[in-house]
Amino acid sequence: MQAPLIALTGASGFIGRHLLADLRAHGFRVRVLLRRPIDQVLTADSALIGDLAQPANLSRALEGVDAIVHSAGLAHAASGLPEVDYRTINTDATLRLAEAGARAGAKRFVFLSSVRAQSGPSTKGVLDESRLPEPTDAYGRSKRAAEEGLAGLGIDFVSLRPVLVYGPGVKGNMATLLRLAKSPYPLPFAGLKARRSLLAVENLAEAVRCSLSYPEPLSGAYLVADDTPLTLPEMLRAMRSGLGRPPRLWPFPEFLFAAGARLAGRAEILERLSGDLVVDCRRLKRLGWRPRIASVEGLAGLARASGETDRTDNNAIAPETLA
Repeated sequence: MQAPLIALTGASGFIGRHLLADLRAHGFRVRVLLRRPIDQVLTADSALIGDLAQPANLSRALEGVDAIVHSAGLAHAASGLPEVDYRTINTDATLRLAEAGARAGAKRFVFLSSVRAQSGPSTKGVLDESRLPEPTDAYGRSKRAAEEGLAGLGIDFVSLRPVLVYGPGVKGNMATLLRLAKSPYPLPFAGLKARRSLLAVENLAEAVRCSLSYPEPLSGAYLVADDTPLTLPEMLRAMRSGLGRPPRLWPFPEFLFAAGARLAGRAEILERLSGDLVVDCRRLKRLGWRPRIASVEGLAGLARASGETDRTDNNAIAPETLA
C-alpha cells in the first residue's frame, strides 16, 4: 500500500523546507508545487512548476494527491504592500487551490494561517479560538478571509494559526533577536515583562502531521504554540546559554523604550515589547498533538547551531587561496 501523497506549497521557504523534510522523514510522499524554478535542491518525490493563481495549472499538479499542505503566501514581513496584494495571494489563491484540490479528490486541506488572523501583535489575557477574531493589519485580514472562504467551501480543512515560528534558517524578528544574542555587548532588556508564546518549527511540523493523520473529519482553526510563553529577557538568556555565554542583561526603563519607539514611528515594535501574546492550544491538543520542544530548549539549540555554523564559515578557506 503506497504512502499518502501530499501536495506541498511554499517548500522553498523557511517553514516549507522544514515541512518537506519532516513529512518525508515520517513516510509521506511529497509533491512540491513551485511558482518558478529555484536554485536550491529539494528532496521531494516530485515537483511541478506553475502559478497557483492560474486554475489551468492546478489539475495536473493535484492529480492523485491525498491531501494538500498550503504554506505558501505573502509574508507578514513584506511591509508597505497594498491590501489587495495580500488578498490576491493569501486569500484568492488559497481558495482556488482548495477548490481544485476538492475537484481532484484530495481528502484534506491544511492551511498555514497565522495568529494574526485572530489578533493584533498583542492581546489581553490568554488567547484561544473562542475569542472573536480581530486582525489588525492587511496580512491578518487576508489570512482571516481565507479561513472564512475555506469554511464556505464545505470541504475537510484545517487552518493552523501559528505564533512566531523559530528554527534553523529563520528570518525576520527572530533572526534579529538571534543577532542581538550573538553580540558581545550587555543588552538593556532585563526589565521587560511582557510574555509571548513562540513556536519551534519542529512542533509546527508535528501539528501539520497531526492534522493530516487525524482520522475523523475536521474543519476550523487551531492555534499552535510551544507550551510556555517567555519574556524577551528569558529568550535572550536561553539563546546566550546555547552559545555558552552569560546573559549580560541590564534593566532600562520601559517608558524610555516606549518614547524611542514612538519617535522612530515603530508602534508595532513597542506593542511587541510591552504587550503580551499568550495563546492556549488545548483545542489542537484534543486532536492528539503535543509540542515536544520547549521554547527555552529550542532557542538554546537554535543559537548553538547558529554559532557552530558561524565558526564553520569563519574557518572556511577563501576560494582565492585555492589557486
